[in-house]
Amino acid sequence: MDLGLSKRIALVCGASKGIGYACAEEFAREGASVAIVARDANSVAAAAAKLGKHGANIFPIIADLSTSEGTAATVAKVIEHYGRVDVLVTNTGGPTPGPALSHDWAAWTKAIELLLRSAVELTRALVPGMQERKWGRVIGITSIAVKKPVASLVLSNSLRAGVTGYYRTLANEIGIDGVTVNTVLPGYVATERLEQLAEATAKRTGATRDSITDSYKEGTPVGRVGTPAEIAAVVAFLASEKASFVTGQAILVDGGRSGTLF
Repeated sequence: MDLGLSKRIALVCGASKGIGYACAEEFAREGASVAIVARDANSVAAAAAKLGKHGANIFPIIADLSTSEGTAATVAKVIEHYGRVDVLVTNTGGPTPGPALSHDWAAWTKAIELLLRSAVELTRALVPGMQERKWGRVIGITSIAVKKPVASLVLSNSLRAGVTGYYRTLANEIGIDGVTVNTVLPGYVATERLEQLAEATAKRTGATRDSITDSYKEGTPVGRVGTPAEIAAVVAFLASEKASFVTGQAILVDGGRSGTLF
């Protein structure tokens, strides 16, 4: 199926590995030009080299998107290089685990900057251009935690829900301009983040690492964890011409784990 992305320019955040990398790779396969951004220079360079094998135009950016300087530099570089952004995929790592009363305000502020600030500042900078051109896609990678809060992840539970509320409001305001805004909510996916969460849960509960990993599979109706490529496939569809009537949605890609009706 032709997704109509061959002439589009995408900016994918957190794209050096995991879900972000898989999204960038899916766009590259579709023939889009792709700017990738992450903090670690070596990881970004390695990701760009792998993505370049698909024959796509790849532009690597090294920046910390939890800072205003990082978002401003990312926007300036991608606009200087490509002239515009048609598809924005916001995606960051997860904040520190811990129960509701365990974090001081400094930890909350750091999580806000990581999860919410980057989404708000990037959309404020790039969406007006999409509106002017009467075409654009904004896709936020959040978490199953938006629908079903995860134990000992209060920062993620709270702030990913905040991103969802912001994007839902934005969708209402800019749909008339041909710009869609959606979020994708991964369940348990085989990434470094999932390994870190398993380790943290093992330390907190005393359970074995293997038993925790097994619980991720057993609690999911399809009987396994997901892959980054499975999340990326949904993201690519939402970025496509064929998804022009889909906006304001929070789409679970969780193997049925959430158990919700909506």
